[in-house]
Amino acid sequence: MGKSTLFESDRLLVGLNAFEPGQAHALHAHAGMDKTYLVIEGEGRFLLDGRDLPMAAGDMLVAPDGVPHGVRNTGAARLLVLAILAPGPRGAGRQA
Repeated sequence: MGKSTLFESDRLLVGLNAFEPGQAHALHAHAGMDKTYLVIEGEGRFLLDGRDLPMAAGDMLVAPDGVPHGVRNTGAARLLVLAILAPGPRGAGRQA
């Protein structure tokens, strides 16, 4: 899994996450931050508080403050996801 921060301030973090087939980001939560995922390309599964939801290009998924979430690439190609956190980790205290 590759991550690249595109923009970061106290109020917002925008990053690009790339998952190769079979890769995943384990369940985790962000205290004090909401996280939005916008799927740019590929397909996979969005794990959200006990649910396992499909995700595909064009979908937007939201993990509210403190709710466990994760991503898994179940497709045959790269899954590319724009991740937006607000407030930014510098403003809320970082938790992976």
